[in-house]
Amino acid sequence: MQFLVYILAYPILWFISILPFRIFYWFSDCVYFLVYYILGYRKKIVRENLAITLPHLNNEQRKTIEKKFYQHMCDMFLEMIKTMSISPEEMEKRFTVTNIEVMRDYEQKGKSIVLFASHYASWEWLLSLTKKLNFKTIGVYKKLANPYFDKLIRKIRSKYGTELVTTKETIPHMAQSQRDGILTLYGLASDQSPKMDRIFHWNTFMGIEVPVHTGAEMLAKKYDLSVMFIKVKKIKRGYYEATLVPICYNPKEYENFDITEIYLREVEKQILEAPEYYLWTHKRWKHRK
Repeated sequence: MQFLVYILAYPILWFISILPFRIFYWFSDCVYFLVYYILGYRKKIVRENLAITLPHLNNEQRKTIEKKFYQHMCDMFLEMIKTMSISPEEMEKRFTVTNIEVMRDYEQKGKSIVLFASHYASWEWLLSLTKKLNFKTIGVYKKLANPYFDKLIRKIRSKYGTELVTTKETIPHMAQSQRDGILTLYGLASDQSPKMDRIFHWNTFMGIEVPVHTGAEMLAKKYDLSVMFIKVKKIKRGYYEATLVPICYNPKEYENFDITEIYLREVEKQILEAPEYYLWTHKRWKHRK
């Protein structure tokens, strides 16, 4: 059955990917109408998240953010499909990095990096960063239940040379790269809620005390990896701009959880600048004090 679903869906996904951008975003508007007005996908979760994290705004203001978020979410997930056929030249125009020289400086110093990202703006097109660097690039992701769609996602996300590994494979990859002396960039999005049996630290996020992921910080310290945050800004529909924000060069010089603290504050600043581009459909604040 999983294979049947895949072979039925693949031609549709490919057709969507080759649509001219003007028609592509018209199609996204149609998907938005279906998702928001007809299906009401996770609308209750989104409204609760906005209410508890943006209490300084009134209902009308949050409703505006809500609608803009759903429009952006549809764009972003369809843009992932667009990656199947988009040319490197087109991607270069649509996803730019303002200060790539910061990362090239780390390359010259022979320093591997943990790149903290967040579920903001476009984390899918962020993977095009690979073609600008000489680092071996590893993207950590959660494996999909359907093996055929999982293979497709891996193919899409590795288009520009990123190697995808599951969370369980991360530590062996880091250990092997260190033994082999391979300069590596590890990309992780650590702003979602950890499982209850993996909670080691609580911190405030958007003014609410919640459990937070600390694994990326611990791995950075264990393998002496420098840490950066990548801030992605949506310039206009279909265009993004990323800026690298160095967090620390020598992570062992920092107290436990200080790096995670800095990362969370950077994500908060990003959200407060334009909250409509954050992924509000996740139950990020389901465990809170």
